[in-house]
Amino acid sequence: MPLDQSPVSDRPADAAAPPPAAGPSPAYVRVGYVFALVGALLFSTKAIVIKLAYSDPTSTVDAVTLLALRMMMALPIYLIIGGLAVRERKRSGQPLPPRGPVVKALFVGLLGYWFASYTDFAGLQYISAQFERLILFTYPLFVVLLGAMFFGQKIQARAVLAILVSYVGLAVIFSEKLGEGGTDIALGAGLILAAAIAFALYQLLAKPLIAKVGPALFTCVAMSGAASGALIQFFLTHSLSDLAVSQRVLVLSLIIAVGATVLPSFFLNAALHRISAQANATIGTLSPVMTIALAVAILGEPLTWVDVLGTALVLAGVGWFTLADQAAARRRARA
Repeated sequence: MPLDQSPVSDRPADAAAPPPAAGPSPAYVRVGYVFALVGALLFSTKAIVIKLAYSDPTSTVDAVTLLALRMMMALPIYLIIGGLAVRERKRSGQPLPPRGPVVKALFVGLLGYWFASYTDFAGLQYISAQFERLILFTYPLFVVLLGAMFFGQKIQARAVLAILVSYVGLAVIFSEKLGEGGTDIALGAGLILAAAIAFALYQLLAKPLIAKVGPALFTCVAMSGAASGALIQFFLTHSLSDLAVSQRVLVLSLIIAVGATVLPSFFLNAALHRISAQANATIGTLSPVMTIALAVAILGEPLTWVDVLGTALVLAGVGWFTLADQAAARRRARA
């Protein structure tokens, strides 16, 4: 999972020191946008693979079991990379991060990659991959709202307008789906909304910790905390025999673990090290489009004119906010 070169051997990527006082270079920031986009696109495949696992005819698997399989396969990778990152720090004479930020990273990982993942997995049992991705896609707007409510960040009129436009789009789709699925659709949408809010809060909490711990080591610590939560949840609610799933589900779980978990988590946290939480949250404008295309092509999900209208409104709200936010940042930089 290369970042600049390698997540453990590229010393600057894992350094705890902040960028120079003069501020990061434009090239440094541009790479952050690339990392954010790649991470968002990889994450967009997750819902497709999860739906394929749920539909496997030879094995019945629920959200808790699938999440446990995902984390069991991903955890060894994180532990190895984390161990190599610690060894590289010691070899180069860099101090290890303080215990406080490391412990906080564990709990932030529980929020962003266990709770958010569980509610996402559970919600996908009730709603389509397209609708799931659109609800999750609104988490940048929660980054703005939560940032204003709890982190002293300013909220501007364009953010409020973007939220209204995006949620009108979701309401258009929800009204159609509710007639088809009733309470199951409402439950699924509520679970995905909880995932979006949790992931937005993760974005805000993670950025200062990444600066102290370093992106690669932070990712390993946070994901190890999330894996612990997922496995504890499984063993408290299921028997060990429930892990005996079909070979197809095992392969799909491996794809979720590596392609939709390990790789995008490193890209996302490397992006957070270079750009703001708001910019990182909004750069993935293409993610829902990718998910919708894959859902139609692979899962055979229908795409109605109501879906198209609602999707256009969601993309318009978040996309307009993204462009306006970047334009305002450029104006501030020139001032």
